[in-house]
Amino acid sequence: MKYIEQEQHNGLSKKLLWLLSTGAGFVVANLYYSQPLLGILAKEFNASQADVSIIPMITQLGYAAGLLLIVPLGDMFERRKLVLIDIVAMICSLSLLVLSTDIYMMFIASFFLGITSVIPQVFIPITVHLSEPKHTTKNVSTLVSVLLIGILLSRVFSGLVAEYLSWRAVYYIAICIQIVLFFLLYKMLPKIEPTFHGTYKQLMHSILHYGKSLRDLRISAIRGGLSFAVFSIFWTTLVFRLERPPFFAGSDIAGLLGLVGVVGAIGANLAGRFMHKTKPETVISAGILLMLLSWIIFGFADNFYWGLIVGIILLDLGSQIINVSNQSIIFSSNKHATSRINTVYMSTYFVGGSLGTYLGGIAWQSYEWSGVVVAGIIVITVCLLFHICMTSKKNKLNSNTITA
Repeated sequence: MKYIEQEQHNGLSKKLLWLLSTGAGFVVANLYYSQPLLGILAKEFNASQADVSIIPMITQLGYAAGLLLIVPLGDMFERRKLVLIDIVAMICSLSLLVLSTDIYMMFIASFFLGITSVIPQVFIPITVHLSEPKHTTKNVSTLVSVLLIGILLSRVFSGLVAEYLSWRAVYYIAICIQIVLFFLLYKMLPKIEPTFHGTYKQLMHSILHYGKSLRDLRISAIRGGLSFAVFSIFWTTLVFRLERPPFFAGSDIAGLLGLVGVVGAIGANLAGRFMHKTKPETVISAGILLMLLSWIIFGFADNFYWGLIVGIILLDLGSQIINVSNQSIIFSSNKHATSRINTVYMSTYFVGGSLGTYLGGIAWQSYEWSGVVVAGIIVITVCLLFHICMTSKKNKLNSNTITA
Protein backbone atom coordinates (compact mmCIF):
# COMPACT_ATOMS: atom_id res chain seq x y z
CA MET A 1 0.00 0.00 0.00
CA LYS A 2 1.54 3.26 -1.06
CA TYR A 3 0.49 6.87 -0.72
CA ILE A 4 1.59 9.46 -3.24
CA GLU A 5 1.80 13.09 -2.12
CA GLN A 6 1.24 15.48 -5.02
CA GLU A 7 2.00 19.12 -5.51
CA GLN A 8 -0.95 21.49 -5.54
CA HIS A 9 -2.20 22.70 -8.89
CA ASN A 10 -2.01 26.39 -9.64
CA GLY A 11 -5.31 27.09 -7.93
CA LEU A 12 -8.84 26.33 -9.03
CA SER A 13 -10.24 28.55 -11.80
CA LYS A 14 -13.58 30.25 -11.17
CA LYS A 15 -15.00 28.67 -14.31
CA LEU A 16 -14.15 25.14 -13.15
CA LEU A 17 -15.29 25.86 -9.59
CA TRP A 18 -18.70 26.95 -10.85
CA LEU A 19 -18.95 23.95 -13.18
CA LEU A 20 -18.21 21.62 -10.26
CA SER A 21 -20.63 23.53 -8.03
CA THR A 22 -23.54 23.65 -10.49
CA GLY A 23 -22.83 20.07 -11.53
CA ALA A 24 -23.03 19.01 -7.89
CA GLY A 25 -26.33 20.86 -7.55
CA PHE A 26 -27.85 19.17 -10.61
CA VAL A 27 -26.69 15.70 -9.57
CA VAL A 28 -27.71 15.91 -5.90
CA ALA A 29 -31.14 17.08 -7.08
CA ASN A 30 -31.78 13.48 -8.21
CA LEU A 31 -32.01 12.45 -4.56
CA TYR A 32 -34.78 14.92 -3.75
CA TYR A 33 -37.04 15.04 -6.82
CA SER A 34 -39.28 12.38 -5.28
CA GLN A 35 -40.11 14.21 -2.03
CA PRO A 36 -42.82 16.58 -3.39
CA LEU A 37 -44.09 13.74 -5.59
CA LEU A 38 -44.98 11.29 -2.82
CA GLY A 39 -48.69 12.17 -2.85
CA ILE A 40 -48.85 11.77 -6.65
CA LEU A 41 -46.89 8.50 -6.55
CA ALA A 42 -49.20 7.11 -3.84
CA LYS A 43 -52.16 7.62 -6.18
CA GLU A 44 -50.25 6.45 -9.28
CA PHE A 45 -49.26 3.11 -7.73
CA ASN A 46 -52.24 2.75 -5.38
CA ALA A 47 -49.92 2.70 -2.35
CA SER A 48 -50.11 4.08 1.19
CA GLN A 49 -48.26 7.22 2.28
CA ALA A 50 -46.00 5.08 4.48
CA ASP A 51 -45.11 2.89 1.47
CA VAL A 52 -44.22 5.75 -0.86
CA SER A 53 -42.18 7.45 1.88
CA ILE A 54 -39.83 4.45 1.52
CA ILE A 55 -38.77 5.76 -1.92
CA PRO A 56 -36.64 8.69 -0.62
CA MET A 57 -35.35 6.46 2.19
CA ILE A 58 -34.16 3.83 -0.30
CA THR A 59 -32.61 6.55 -2.45
CA GLN A 60 -30.63 7.84 0.54
CA LEU A 61 -29.55 4.31 1.50
CA GLY A 62 -28.36 3.82 -2.07
CA TYR A 63 -26.47 7.09 -1.81
CA ALA A 64 -24.82 5.88 1.41
CA ALA A 65 -23.83 2.64 -0.36
CA GLY A 66 -22.38 4.64 -3.25
CA LEU A 67 -20.42 6.79 -0.83
CA LEU A 68 -18.93 3.68 0.73
CA LEU A 69 -18.23 1.72 -2.47
CA ILE A 70 -17.61 4.35 -5.17
CA VAL A 71 -16.34 7.61 -3.64
CA PRO A 72 -13.15 6.06 -2.14
CA LEU A 73 -12.15 5.07 -5.68
CA GLY A 74 -11.40 8.77 -6.20
CA ASP A 75 -8.15 8.18 -4.29
CA MET A 76 -7.38 4.98 -6.23
CA PHE A 77 -8.32 5.83 -9.85
CA GLU A 78 -8.05 8.85 -12.11
CA ARG A 79 -10.98 11.00 -10.96
CA ARG A 80 -12.03 12.43 -14.31
CA LYS A 81 -12.60 8.95 -15.75
CA LEU A 82 -14.42 7.87 -12.57
CA VAL A 83 -16.79 10.85 -12.79
CA LEU A 84 -17.65 10.29 -16.46
CA ILE A 85 -18.32 6.56 -16.00
CA ASP A 86 -20.54 7.31 -13.02
CA ILE A 87 -22.61 9.83 -14.99
CA VAL A 88 -23.34 7.19 -17.64
CA ALA A 89 -24.49 4.78 -14.92
CA MET A 90 -26.64 7.54 -13.39
CA ILE A 91 -28.37 8.20 -16.73
CA CYS A 92 -29.19 4.47 -16.94
CA SER A 93 -30.67 4.58 -13.42
CA LEU A 94 -32.82 7.60 -14.28
CA SER A 95 -34.05 5.79 -17.40
CA LEU A 96 -35.04 2.76 -15.31
CA LEU A 97 -36.96 5.02 -12.94
CA VAL A 98 -38.87 6.68 -15.79
CA LEU A 99 -39.92 3.24 -17.04
CA SER A 100 -41.20 2.10 -13.62
CA THR A 101 -44.66 0.51 -13.78
CA ASP A 102 -45.11 -0.30 -10.08
CA ILE A 103 -43.79 0.82 -6.71
CA TYR A 104 -41.37 -2.10 -6.42
CA MET A 105 -39.66 -1.13 -9.64
CA MET A 106 -39.49 2.40 -8.23
CA PHE A 107 -37.73 1.01 -5.15
CA ILE A 108 -35.07 -0.75 -7.27
CA ALA A 109 -34.54 2.22 -9.60
CA SER A 110 -34.35 4.66 -6.68
CA PHE A 111 -31.69 2.56 -4.95
CA PHE A 112 -29.47 2.52 -8.03
CA LEU A 113 -30.11 6.22 -8.62
CA GLY A 114 -28.85 6.84 -5.08
CA ILE A 115 -25.72 4.73 -5.66
CA THR A 116 -24.81 6.57 -8.86
CA SER A 117 -25.59 10.11 -7.65
CA VAL A 118 -22.46 10.36 -5.49
CA ILE A 119 -20.54 12.59 -7.91
CA PRO A 120 -20.85 15.70 -5.66
CA GLN A 121 -18.83 13.82 -3.03
CA VAL A 122 -16.12 13.22 -5.64
CA PHE A 123 -16.24 16.92 -6.58
CA ILE A 124 -15.49 17.99 -2.99
CA PRO A 125 -12.11 16.17 -2.83
CA ILE A 126 -11.34 17.46 -6.35
CA THR A 127 -12.03 21.00 -5.12
CA VAL A 128 -9.82 20.46 -2.07
CA HIS A 129 -7.03 19.02 -4.23
CA LEU A 130 -7.05 21.80 -6.85
CA SER A 131 -7.53 24.74 -4.44
CA GLU A 132 -4.73 26.80 -3.00
CA PRO A 133 -4.60 26.16 0.78
CA LYS A 134 -5.78 29.68 1.67
CA HIS A 135 -8.84 29.31 -0.59
CA THR A 136 -9.82 25.72 0.26
CA THR A 137 -12.49 26.49 2.87
CA LYS A 138 -13.99 29.26 0.74
CA ASN A 139 -14.14 27.07 -2.37
CA VAL A 140 -15.68 24.12 -0.49
CA SER A 141 -18.23 26.51 1.05
CA THR A 142 -19.15 27.76 -2.44
CA LEU A 143 -19.62 24.23 -3.74
CA VAL A 144 -21.70 23.20 -0.71
CA SER A 145 -23.82 26.36 -1.02
CA VAL A 146 -24.67 25.70 -4.66
CA LEU A 147 -25.24 22.04 -3.81
CA LEU A 148 -27.79 23.13 -1.21
CA ILE A 149 -29.51 25.35 -3.77
CA GLY A 150 -29.71 22.30 -6.02
CA ILE A 151 -31.44 20.36 -3.23
CA LEU A 152 -33.93 23.14 -2.59
CA LEU A 153 -34.67 23.97 -6.23
CA SER A 154 -35.07 20.27 -7.03
CA ARG A 155 -38.20 20.24 -4.87
CA VAL A 156 -39.53 23.39 -6.56
CA PHE A 157 -38.77 21.98 -10.01
CA SER A 158 -40.24 18.51 -9.46
CA GLY A 159 -43.31 19.87 -7.67
CA LEU A 160 -44.18 22.27 -10.49
CA VAL A 161 -43.36 19.93 -13.37
CA ALA A 162 -45.34 17.06 -11.82
CA GLU A 163 -48.32 19.29 -11.11
CA TYR A 164 -48.57 20.66 -14.66
CA LEU A 165 -46.98 17.86 -16.76
CA SER A 166 -46.29 14.55 -15.04
CA TRP A 167 -43.92 12.99 -12.53
CA ARG A 168 -42.16 11.11 -15.35
CA ALA A 169 -41.41 14.42 -17.10
CA VAL A 170 -39.30 15.37 -14.07
CA TYR A 171 -36.93 12.49 -14.72
CA TYR A 172 -36.91 12.88 -18.51
CA ILE A 173 -35.61 16.43 -18.01
CA ALA A 174 -33.11 15.16 -15.42
CA ILE A 175 -31.69 12.74 -18.01
CA CYS A 176 -31.15 15.60 -20.48
CA ILE A 177 -29.37 17.65 -17.81
CA GLN A 178 -26.99 14.80 -17.00
CA ILE A 179 -26.12 14.34 -20.68
CA VAL A 180 -25.16 18.02 -20.96
CA LEU A 181 -23.14 17.78 -17.73
CA PHE A 182 -21.26 14.76 -19.11
CA PHE A 183 -19.99 16.69 -22.14
CA LEU A 184 -19.05 19.79 -20.13
CA LEU A 185 -17.03 17.77 -17.62
CA TYR A 186 -15.42 15.77 -20.43
CA LYS A 187 -14.18 19.03 -21.91
CA MET A 188 -13.20 21.00 -18.77
CA LEU A 189 -12.30 18.61 -15.94
CA PRO A 190 -8.53 18.01 -15.72
CA LYS A 191 -6.99 14.63 -15.10
CA ILE A 192 -6.05 14.07 -11.45
CA GLU A 193 -3.79 11.14 -10.75
CA PRO A 194 -4.62 8.87 -7.78
CA THR A 195 -2.97 9.36 -4.39
CA PHE A 196 -3.37 5.72 -3.33
CA HIS A 197 -1.60 2.75 -4.89
CA GLY A 198 -2.85 -0.56 -3.58
CA THR A 199 -5.69 -3.06 -3.83
CA TYR A 200 -9.39 -2.30 -3.36
CA LYS A 201 -9.32 -4.39 -0.19
CA GLN A 202 -6.49 -2.25 1.18
CA LEU A 203 -8.41 0.87 0.16
CA MET A 204 -11.50 -0.22 2.09
CA HIS A 205 -9.36 -1.23 5.07
CA SER A 206 -7.83 2.27 5.11
CA ILE A 207 -11.35 3.73 5.37
CA LEU A 208 -11.86 1.76 8.58
CA HIS A 209 -8.46 2.98 9.74
CA TYR A 210 -9.43 6.63 9.33
CA GLY A 211 -12.79 6.04 10.98
CA LYS A 212 -11.11 4.47 14.00
CA SER A 213 -8.08 6.74 14.32
CA LEU A 214 -9.52 10.22 13.66
CA ARG A 215 -11.63 11.27 16.64
CA ASP A 216 -12.81 14.53 15.07
CA LEU A 217 -13.97 12.58 12.01
CA ARG A 218 -16.06 10.19 14.11
CA ILE A 219 -17.64 13.02 16.08
CA SER A 220 -18.37 15.10 12.96
CA ALA A 221 -19.89 12.07 11.18
CA ILE A 222 -22.28 11.21 14.01
CA ARG A 223 -23.21 14.87 14.53
CA GLY A 224 -23.82 15.29 10.80
CA GLY A 225 -25.92 12.12 10.61
CA LEU A 226 -28.16 13.25 13.46
CA SER A 227 -28.64 16.73 11.97
CA PHE A 228 -29.49 15.31 8.55
CA ALA A 229 -31.97 12.91 10.15
CA VAL A 230 -33.79 15.93 11.60
CA PHE A 231 -33.69 17.66 8.21
CA SER A 232 -35.11 14.58 6.45
CA ILE A 233 -37.92 14.06 8.97
CA PHE A 234 -39.38 17.42 7.97
CA TRP A 235 -38.96 17.32 4.18
CA THR A 236 -40.30 13.77 3.89
CA THR A 237 -43.56 14.59 5.67
CA LEU A 238 -44.17 18.19 4.54
CA VAL A 239 -46.15 17.19 1.44
CA PHE A 240 -48.50 15.07 3.61
CA ARG A 241 -49.05 18.00 6.00
CA LEU A 242 -49.86 20.35 3.13
CA GLU A 243 -52.50 17.99 1.77
CA ARG A 244 -54.45 18.37 5.04
CA PRO A 245 -56.44 21.40 6.31
CA PRO A 246 -56.05 24.32 6.40
CA PHE A 247 -53.78 24.14 3.33
CA PHE A 248 -55.24 21.51 0.93
CA ALA A 249 -52.14 22.11 -1.23
CA GLY A 250 -50.43 19.95 -3.86
CA SER A 251 -46.91 19.09 -4.91
CA ASP A 252 -46.39 22.53 -6.48
CA ILE A 253 -46.75 24.33 -3.12
CA ALA A 254 -44.56 21.75 -1.37
CA GLY A 255 -41.90 22.44 -3.98
CA LEU A 256 -42.23 26.22 -3.81
CA LEU A 257 -41.70 26.17 -0.05
CA GLY A 258 -38.25 24.81 -0.81
CA LEU A 259 -37.33 28.22 -2.24
CA VAL A 260 -37.32 29.87 1.18
CA GLY A 261 -34.62 27.42 2.28
CA VAL A 262 -32.17 29.10 -0.11
CA VAL A 263 -31.29 31.23 2.93
CA GLY A 264 -29.53 28.11 4.17
CA ALA A 265 -27.13 28.37 1.23
CA ILE A 266 -26.09 31.79 2.51
CA GLY A 267 -25.48 30.17 5.88
CA ALA A 268 -23.07 27.69 4.31
CA ASN A 269 -20.89 30.53 3.03
CA LEU A 270 -21.16 32.46 6.30
CA ALA A 271 -20.07 29.40 8.26
CA GLY A 272 -17.02 28.95 6.04
CA ARG A 273 -15.95 32.57 6.57
CA PHE A 274 -16.88 32.84 10.24
CA MET A 275 -14.88 29.76 11.20
CA HIS A 276 -11.69 31.75 10.67
CA LYS A 277 -12.76 34.00 13.55
CA THR A 278 -14.07 31.50 16.08
CA LYS A 279 -14.01 27.83 17.03
CA PRO A 280 -16.00 25.55 14.68
CA GLU A 281 -17.65 23.93 17.72
CA THR A 282 -19.19 27.31 18.59
CA VAL A 283 -20.56 27.71 15.07
CA ILE A 284 -21.97 24.16 15.21
CA SER A 285 -23.68 24.90 18.55
CA ALA A 286 -25.45 27.84 16.90
CA GLY A 287 -26.54 25.62 14.01
CA ILE A 288 -28.02 22.97 16.31
CA LEU A 289 -29.92 25.59 18.33
CA LEU A 290 -31.36 27.06 15.12
CA MET A 291 -32.64 23.62 14.12
CA LEU A 292 -34.18 23.07 17.56
CA LEU A 293 -35.92 26.46 17.34
CA SER A 294 -37.30 25.54 13.90
CA TRP A 295 -39.07 22.49 15.31
CA ILE A 296 -40.57 24.49 18.15
CA ILE A 297 -42.02 26.83 15.51
CA PHE A 298 -43.30 23.86 13.47
CA GLY A 299 -45.08 22.64 16.59
CA PHE A 300 -46.82 25.91 17.49
CA ALA A 301 -47.39 27.58 14.10
CA ASP A 302 -47.92 24.67 11.71
CA ASN A 303 -51.37 25.95 10.66
CA PHE A 304 -49.87 29.08 9.09
CA TYR A 305 -47.67 29.46 6.03
CA TRP A 306 -45.55 32.02 7.86
CA GLY A 307 -44.79 29.41 10.54
CA LEU A 308 -43.66 26.88 7.95
CA ILE A 309 -41.59 29.50 6.11
CA VAL A 310 -39.76 30.77 9.21
CA GLY A 311 -39.20 27.21 10.39
CA ILE A 312 -37.80 26.12 7.00
CA ILE A 313 -35.35 29.03 6.94
CA LEU A 314 -34.05 28.17 10.41
CA LEU A 315 -33.96 24.42 9.69
CA ASP A 316 -32.00 24.74 6.45
CA LEU A 317 -29.71 27.44 7.81
CA GLY A 318 -28.83 25.40 10.89
CA SER A 319 -28.35 22.21 8.88
CA GLN A 320 -25.92 23.78 6.44
CA ILE A 321 -23.96 25.59 9.15
CA ILE A 322 -23.43 22.22 10.84
CA ASN A 323 -22.50 20.46 7.59
CA VAL A 324 -19.99 23.04 6.33
CA SER A 325 -18.39 23.37 9.77
CA ASN A 326 -18.06 19.60 10.06
CA GLN A 327 -16.43 19.35 6.64
CA SER A 328 -14.00 22.16 7.44
CA ILE A 329 -12.93 20.20 10.53
CA ILE A 330 -12.40 16.88 8.77
CA PHE A 331 -10.58 18.32 5.74
CA SER A 332 -8.14 20.40 7.81
CA SER A 333 -5.57 17.60 7.55
CA ASN A 334 -4.82 14.43 5.55
CA LYS A 335 -5.31 16.01 2.11
CA HIS A 336 -3.95 12.83 0.49
CA ALA A 337 -7.01 10.89 1.75
CA THR A 338 -9.85 13.36 1.19
CA SER A 339 -12.05 10.88 -0.70
CA ARG A 340 -11.84 8.27 2.05
CA ILE A 341 -12.32 10.77 4.85
CA ASN A 342 -15.31 12.19 2.99
CA THR A 343 -16.63 8.64 2.58
CA VAL A 344 -16.69 8.07 6.34
CA TYR A 345 -18.41 11.38 6.97
CA MET A 346 -20.97 11.35 4.16
CA SER A 347 -21.86 7.66 4.53
CA THR A 348 -22.80 8.30 8.14
CA TYR A 349 -24.52 11.53 7.10
CA PHE A 350 -26.83 9.82 4.63
CA VAL A 351 -27.47 6.79 6.79
CA GLY A 352 -28.72 9.33 9.32
CA GLY A 353 -30.82 10.95 6.60
CA SER A 354 -32.39 7.66 5.54
CA LEU A 355 -33.22 6.79 9.15
CA GLY A 356 -34.78 10.24 9.55
CA THR A 357 -36.86 9.67 6.41
CA TYR A 358 -38.07 6.33 7.78
CA LEU A 359 -38.75 7.78 11.22
CA GLY A 360 -40.70 10.68 9.68
CA GLY A 361 -42.89 8.29 7.69
CA ILE A 362 -43.61 6.14 10.76
CA ALA A 363 -44.31 9.21 12.95
CA TRP A 364 -46.76 10.58 10.37
CA GLN A 365 -48.50 7.25 9.90
CA SER A 366 -48.94 6.84 13.67
CA TYR A 367 -49.56 10.35 15.02
CA GLU A 368 -49.52 12.64 11.95
CA TRP A 369 -47.94 16.10 12.39
CA SER A 370 -47.74 16.05 16.19
CA GLY A 371 -45.76 12.81 15.99
CA VAL A 372 -43.44 14.30 13.35
CA VAL A 373 -42.72 17.35 15.54
CA VAL A 374 -41.99 15.20 18.60
CA ALA A 375 -39.65 13.01 16.52
CA GLY A 376 -37.80 16.07 15.19
CA ILE A 377 -37.37 17.61 18.64
CA ILE A 378 -36.13 14.34 20.17
CA VAL A 379 -33.49 13.72 17.48
CA ILE A 380 -32.12 17.29 17.45
CA THR A 381 -31.98 17.23 21.27
CA VAL A 382 -29.93 14.03 21.11
CA CYS A 383 -27.64 15.80 18.60
CA LEU A 384 -27.24 18.78 20.96
CA LEU A 385 -26.44 16.59 23.98
CA PHE A 386 -23.92 14.57 21.96
CA HIS A 387 -22.25 17.75 20.71
CA ILE A 388 -22.02 19.25 24.21
CA CYS A 389 -20.59 16.02 25.64
CA MET A 390 -17.97 15.60 22.89
CA THR A 391 -16.95 19.27 22.96
CA SER A 392 -16.54 19.11 26.74
CA LYS A 393 -14.33 16.01 26.43
CA LYS A 394 -12.25 17.65 23.70
CA ASN A 395 -11.70 20.78 25.81
CA LYS A 396 -10.71 18.62 28.76
CA LEU A 397 -8.22 16.65 26.67
CA ASN A 398 -6.71 19.86 25.29
CA SER A 399 -6.47 21.29 28.81
CA ASN A 400 -4.69 18.18 30.07
CA THR A 401 -2.28 18.30 27.12
CA ILE A 402 -1.39 21.93 27.81
CA THR A 403 -0.92 21.21 31.53
CA ALA A 404 1.32 18.26 30.77
